[in-house]
Amino acid sequence: MNLPAGWEWLENGWVLAVLAVLLALEVVADKIPGVDSVNDIVQTVVRPVAGGIAFGAGSSSQTAVVTDPQAFVESGQWVPVVVGIVMALVVHGAKATVRPVVNATTLGAGAPVASTVEDATSVGLSFAAILAPLLVLVALVGLVIVWFRFRARRRRGAAARETSPDVAPPPPPAGAP
Repeated sequence: MNLPAGWEWLENGWVLAVLAVLLALEVVADKIPGVDSVNDIVQTVVRPVAGGIAFGAGSSSQTAVVTDPQAFVESGQWVPVVVGIVMALVVHGAKATVRPVVNATTLGAGAPVASTVEDATSVGLSFAAILAPLLVLVALVGLVIVWFRFRARRRRGAAARETSPDVAPPPPPAGAP
């Protein structure tokens, strides 16, 4: 399979080598508490741009270079790029928001665990997207449902703790069985 016109540069060996090095750095940095949060700040621009490029290239958008802005806007080729940017920004924002909380609540022990779960989820969804694109949609809906159920369970637990008395109940009467 060949990439659409204007995206062939992504097949260049040097580009692939640079991407491989950046991936290795990302995987390692994401496992180290504190470094992961700094990396998230640095990646706030990089990840959405990469998402836009990947989504645009994968959707057969015909050009990565805009020579005639009016024709580019009228053609609608910008839509997949913007969709990719928005999707990547939402995922990045969620990760960058949750990770400091994980680090703080687990004193850093949760960073490698959370990162490994994220990596496994990403690889699994990527393979599913290649093998069965509809399966990815089902998996994403399932992940959202699990997330909301988890949040609801946490809220119910917090509400139960707030309504429980801080003082232990009085002991039973002396003659009670």
